Amino acid sequence: MRRRLLVSPVLVALLGLGAGCSSRAGDRAGDPDGLGKPVPARQPTTRTGDPSDVGSASASGSARPGTPHVVRTVATGLAVPWGLAFLPDGTALVGERDTTRVVAIKHGTVRTVGRVAGVTPTGEAGLLGLAASPSYASDRLVYAYLSTARDNRVVTMSYDGRHLGPPKPILTGIPNGFVHDGGRLLFAKDGTLFVSTGETGDGRLAQDPGSLGGKILRITRTGRPAPQDPVKGSPVWTMGHRNVQGLAFDNTGRLWATEFGKDTWDELNRIDRARNYGWPLVEGRGDLQEYRNPYVQWRTKDASPSGLAYLDGSLWAGALRGGRLWQIPLRHGVPGTPRDFFVGSYGRLRTVVAAPDGNLWITTSNRDGRGEVRPGDDRILVVAPR
Repeated sequence: MRRRLLVSPVLVALLGLGAGCSSRAGDRAGDPDGLGKPVPARQPTTRTGDPSDVGSASASGSARPGTPHVVRTVATGLAVPWGLAFLPDGTALVGERDTTRVVAIKHGTVRTVGRVAGVTPTGEAGLLGLAASPSYASDRLVYAYLSTARDNRVVTMSYDGRHLGPPKPILTGIPNGFVHDGGRLLFAKDGTLFVSTGETGDGRLAQDPGSLGGKILRITRTGRPAPQDPVKGSPVWTMGHRNVQGLAFDNTGRLWATEFGKDTWDELNRIDRARNYGWPLVEGRGDLQEYRNPYVQWRTKDASPSGLAYLDGSLWAGALRGGRLWQIPLRHGVPGTPRDFFVGSYGRLRTVVAAPDGNLWITTSNRDGRGEVRPGDDRILVVAPR
């Protein structure tokens, strides 16, 4: 059971062990809290997510009272639904990664509202995260994370209730690749936008403060670095990530992220300003002051956690390879013992979003080239948390 990666002296020299790279960033900013120079903090006690059939639902969605259960299916026949954003009137916009199609779902009706131009789908790249502007009622803007032939980028699109407008880039130059493109978008209460990126299979990018790959970024609505970002002029909020595809705030405003590991451990991390999460020097728990430990780690065969949502006192993570929904209860900001549901019932679960009606919307991802396609795939399930 390997927790700390073995790193060759050559790789150490290339990465500067994080401290060399980050001290350069910290010196530029004159900020003792700069990236890679975290204020010493107590490491979390990592919980391991072990599979359990306690409370797991059957393929029909039936479950004992008090356990999560599927109440209905709102869409079928989709192709790798990835981004999902609710508008103020309850309409859900859903983007398909490979086709670049965006559909609107309301009152059980699914209709196409546009295809996003300029996207180059390949591998894990394509049309990824969606988010509605915090002031959507007045500006009618939808944000998207997408892959072009040159980069990953954040764009805005107008939406008049019937059709999407063309994408307008606000942040460009995020590295892209066949794998590990990140892609989740999440607005904070202060209107800043958090953006998760991947290291495209090149772990060195995660420890390079000058690269936007392998990071969580924080930007304004116009794409500029946000106030109080760790390094002046840079949108980088945290570094040392392999591939973050889930972001969620809990009820106290703490930011959490799900992250793919490589061979041994996937992670649930609490995202704190200017912290370094260790990839590729650490996978899972490393107990090194320089790198933040995960709060929860899963064996990769049980997780590959993608979408993340907070609802009803718990974090909920969709598992791709693991083919299940993970519930992580929170008490005073500390995760309890994770539980898994729907194990093997619906295949790969990609995106998890808390809906306005108090349920979860969960997308399957069986048509992404790695799953077993089932009748009706891909679909969106509505899950009651209890």
